[in-house]
Amino acid sequence: MSEGIGFGVFVPQGWRMDLVEIPDPIEQYEAMTNVAKTADSIPGWDSIWVYDHFHTVPSPTLNTTFECWTITAALARDTHRVNIGQMVTCNGYRNPALLAKMASTVDVASHGRLYFGLGAGWYEHEWRAYGYGFPETRVRMGMFREACAIIHAMWTQDYPQFEGKYYQIDRPINEPKGVRKPHPSFWIGGGGEKVTLRLVAQYGNACNLVSTDPQVVRHKLEVLRQHCEELGRNYDEIIKSSEIVVYLTDKPRDHEDVQRALSTQTPDFQERAVVGRPEQVVEWIKPFVDVGINYFVVYLIRSAYETEQLHQFAEEVIPHFAAWRG
Repeated sequence: MSEGIGFGVFVPQGWRMDLVEIPDPIEQYEAMTNVAKTADSIPGWDSIWVYDHFHTVPSPTLNTTFECWTITAALARDTHRVNIGQMVTCNGYRNPALLAKMASTVDVASHGRLYFGLGAGWYEHEWRAYGYGFPETRVRMGMFREACAIIHAMWTQDYPQFEGKYYQIDRPINEPKGVRKPHPSFWIGGGGEKVTLRLVAQYGNACNLVSTDPQVVRHKLEVLRQHCEELGRNYDEIIKSSEIVVYLTDKPRDHEDVQRALSTQTPDFQERAVVGRPEQVVEWIKPFVDVGINYFVVYLIRSAYETEQLHQFAEEVIPHFAAWRG
């Protein structure tokens, strides 16, 4: 069971147009790695996170987006302390049995520091561009449900078998299964009340709920608790995470670089942004803690160029909350 409030931070991998001021791809990669290493050196940060996307958002552009699992593996060797997660892996991009094998390998490579994130996927342009089609929501959720069962079986059984509508496995060997016990930490993203939150109750070590309204989050967590009761799962052992977008500054919101960074993003991203002093960030976080969130994954605007924000957040925001003991 976990105690306190945990904090992780996204590294800039290009998806949110956060490396465009760096022209050279090698320098872009090293800027991303530098953020990861900086977080690794600061005890307040429990984890680093990457997205699983191929094209930039909100529109596809000819700009860098580093691939999720390649960099997850590389960052596992570039760091020594922080956990490493994906928010979240798109189920439709990789066969779930192969994905379970990849995750097991990275868990070993990181010495048990993998946070394995999985979601059903949503970025239609990306799906179609890469040749995955774009199944209707009902089908994607059915695939997601079967994938969770297969991945869990690959981590917990020697010769798993599964015969589903979308996926089948026939006694695949997955050795080593990972080093974290009883299996790699399984983070399930999304707030769907009938399928996703029930999968959290059945398989997940953590959920991820994104909303600007604490009462929406409260309701989702109540639904999760109901699923846990029905399945005989201990609700309290599940990590309840959310996301926050932050830029720490004493300057007004029309700060030129920040405004430009926000203007390239989706409306929901802009709505989640807290641009201001550390105490303003603390006040934004508190209502979500009050409704049950105990972990925050932070996107720090311009972290590729201003790594001092990682230090400031750890020194002036995190200490306001009980220390995380995962």
